[in-house]
Amino acid sequence: MNVKIEIDCTPAEARAFLGLPNVEPLNDHLVEEMKKRIDANVSALQPDELMKTWTAFGLQAQEQFRNLMTAAASGAANTTKR
Repeated sequence: MNVKIEIDCTPAEARAFLGLPNVEPLNDHLVEEMKKRIDANVSALQPDELMKTWTAFGLQAQEQFRNLMTAAASGAANTTKR
């Protein structure tokens, strides 16, 4: 036996039916606050400084990865000699 129930309602109606709180005002407030903070931080950074930061991190990460691979290769070479 198959039973199919189809309910057509909005998210607000579903929340009210299930007794869940309406978090739309809180969500709107948080989104606005995040927008303000992003705008403040983006305007504080100059594009050339941002690129220097990203490039330095990228080169640093590449160097760390190369060191990790070198250590792993030398460790594998040492274990096969024994």
